[in-house]
Amino acid sequence: MAEFLQFLFSGLTVGAVYAMVALGFTLIYNASDVVNFAQGEFVMIGGMVTVFAAAAGLPLPLAAVLAVLIAVAVGLLLHALAIEPARGASAVTLIIITIGASIFLRGVAQVLFDRQAHGLPAFSGDAPIRFMGAAVLPQSLWVLGGAVATFLLLYLFLDRTLLGKAVLATAANRLAARLVGINTRTVMALAFGASAAIGAVAGILITPITLTSYDAGTLLALKGFAAAMLGGMGSPFGAVLGGLLLGLFESFSAGYVSSTYKDAVAFVTILLVLFAMPSGLLGRRAVERV
Repeated sequence: MAEFLQFLFSGLTVGAVYAMVALGFTLIYNASDVVNFAQGEFVMIGGMVTVFAAAAGLPLPLAAVLAVLIAVAVGLLLHALAIEPARGASAVTLIIITIGASIFLRGVAQVLFDRQAHGLPAFSGDAPIRFMGAAVLPQSLWVLGGAVATFLLLYLFLDRTLLGKAVLATAANRLAARLVGINTRTVMALAFGASAAIGAVAGILITPITLTSYDAGTLLALKGFAAAMLGGMGSPFGAVLGGLLLGLFESFSAGYVSSTYKDAVAFVTILLVLFAMPSGLLGRRAVERV
């Protein structure tokens, strides 16, 4: 039982990170139909900027705020300099642009920072919490709490604010949204900035557990995309569900089968989703009206 709980807690912690990355994918996809494969680099920026800002003498909370602000600025620049000029291009072209942006950001990070792995001190100490024989790190609770808070804030923003409703309207029909006076360009820029902030928060929360480096975002982007596909691309709740399920799949497969195949779980998940249920668990099936 203790072993099962240990794998469960580990899976939920990792899954919460995947869920936050998947939320970033979902937010941008809803607003612009773009699958942003640079989403993992926002996670890397959050972790790396926080590490180096804290090392330079800034208090950790201020370093984290600075990291989020820089990530938001990078997200806005990505939209303004790469996505907006290619407006109207095919989906494949936009995906290639985001992949190119990801490679560029990794190169810049390598030059500005270094190639080493870095960590942060745990926010609430390193003493594990014992529960029925399993050990839970306090930082894991920060990660889970951050994922829940991010989802709730995103839900309230989309459901209760006028700007959030503009995002939903843009997602439903961009042309109709423009016709009723919504500035869809601003909405898309907002989506990129918000998704960058979500990614940066994920990077800050996970760095005390897994460390971070200039290339840490690549695998996280692929796994976040797998989580979004599993839950249903475009569904915020599906992104959270997909992230948690993917984290649990990884944890239990590593624990009961072999850790060698842990990273393969995300790629197998993508293939199974594409073959068996392309719309994901909670995604909407496309309907063509004639």
